[in-house]
Amino acid sequence: MIMKKRNLKKHLRDLNSNMTKVIDSDKYIEFVRQTTSPASSDFAQLLARMTELEATHDADVPRLLTAALGMSAEAGEFTEVVKKIILQGKPYSEENVFHMKRELGDICWYLAQACMALDTNFREIMEMNYEKLSARYPEGAFDVYRSENRVEGDL
Repeated sequence: MIMKKRNLKKHLRDLNSNMTKVIDSDKYIEFVRQTTSPASSDFAQLLARMTELEATHDADVPRLLTAALGMSAEAGEFTEVVKKIILQGKPYSEENVFHMKRELGDICWYLAQACMALDTNFREIMEMNYEKLSARYPEGAFDVYRSENRVEGDL
């Protein structure tokens, strides 16, 4: 969407006024402290929550943590290669394609950990994703409006 010139000037003026605001970093740190869950800030609370999840809900906390942390880290490594190719002039070469494939393999390893933790498999995950996207795009093609305006329950 292209912003009209008048609106663009107002937008830039608003941005500039916001950029001159001074944020008290000590107050911000205190705000963060107050809005942090007990399990995120206290080891005993974290251990109690993990124990509750394991004992009461039969959650496989070690595999869930391994999967979540690992997928995030490996996705970051994949993204780093893509970033350097697209934004920093790194060549799109056989070596870099190989590197990206290796990172995708690592992501798959952590995805398998998540599947084990959730007692599922790749096939079920792919089927669920297919059903979700088929419902979102019933004509079988991407639609910007449907992408941004989801029906209730479409995660």
